[in-house]
Amino acid sequence: MKATPWQRLGAALYDRVLAEGERRTMSRLREEVLSSARGDVLEVGAGTGLNLGHYPTGLRRLVLTEPVSPMADRLRRRADDHAAVEVVQAAAEQLPFENASFDTVVSTLVLCTVHNVEASLSEVARVLKPGGRLLFIEHVRAADETLARRQARWAGAWSAFAMGCRCDRDTLGSIRAQFDVGEHSTAAWHGMPSIVRPLVLGVAVPSRELRHGSWDHHVSQHLSQHAAATLQA
Repeated sequence: MKATPWQRLGAALYDRVLAEGERRTMSRLREEVLSSARGDVLEVGAGTGLNLGHYPTGLRRLVLTEPVSPMADRLRRRADDHAAVEVVQAAAEQLPFENASFDTVVSTLVLCTVHNVEASLSEVARVLKPGGRLLFIEHVRAADETLARRQARWAGAWSAFAMGCRCDRDTLGSIRAQFDVGEHSTAAWHGMPSIVRPLVLGVAVPSRELRHGSWDHHVSQHLSQHAAATLQA
């Protein structure tokens, strides 16, 4: 599908729009959550590749998908600086991979924008290997009623501005509908508008596959460190 002028402009400005939020909050969260990625890794909705500098070494494979062509072009340019990274233009709702292909799937600031959250999460579950994990950082509908009402009022305007991003989605609820959510925490996305400030981050496995092994403990340690850092921020 041909990109719209707004998509081309959005891709060009994306990193600058997020720059303050990256500096104050998101870069640290990416580092903490992505440090637990292992094996064959798929990132859905990779955007311009802001996660790339935060993946641990020693991954067997790293595949990044992005559906919007101007974003995918920028993603490829950034990926050129990283060895053995594969970029695939594809939507989260229709991942072009075999069943049980990945040990880890990463979703950061993606489920707010996909056209169909349920289909996207079904695809994530499909491509995960038995015992595979979803690592996520997503902005969500606020627990605070006043802020939630503000999100509802501004959801349409924000979506038009931010290339389809919805600030009022109950994303954690959607994840829980198909996954067992293990260790997770909340955070505030400082440096960004209040309607996208509430964040949730954590680890999940397709339902009925939750295990309490050393890998989950490793994630738990990082999330505990994050919670302490957030309280100090």
